[in-house]
Amino acid sequence: QVQLVESGGGLVQPGGSLRLSCVASVSIFSFSTMGWYRQAPGKERELVAFINRGGGTNYEDSVKGRFTISINNGVLYLWMNSLKPEDAAVYYCSGRRDGMDAWGKGTLVTVSS
Repeated sequence: QVQLVESGGGLVQPGGSLRLSCVASVSIFSFSTMGWYRQAPGKERELVAFINRGGGTNYEDSVKGRFTISINNGVLYLWMNSLKPEDAAVYYCSGRRDGMDAWGKGTLVTVSS
């Protein structure tokens, strides 16, 4: 069973930055696409950013210009800058491999002064 483990969440002030990491139990390059999702209390889970095997990326409108998804040294990252209170959520890493989706358990991001 494929496992994804996120890390890097925490408490940050508005305007601050965080870097989330996602490590897979298999080669990350075996995934056709990988993405970061988030879910705030009382809201549905939403796609924040994804990256495909060719390196193409796409972002949810509210994070464009502030967040960057990347894969470096076999680790999936989400670089988050200029964080806003509305970015606070549990962030999940997900990847599609062999037609199946794998999910991590999430890492909590809190944005508050």
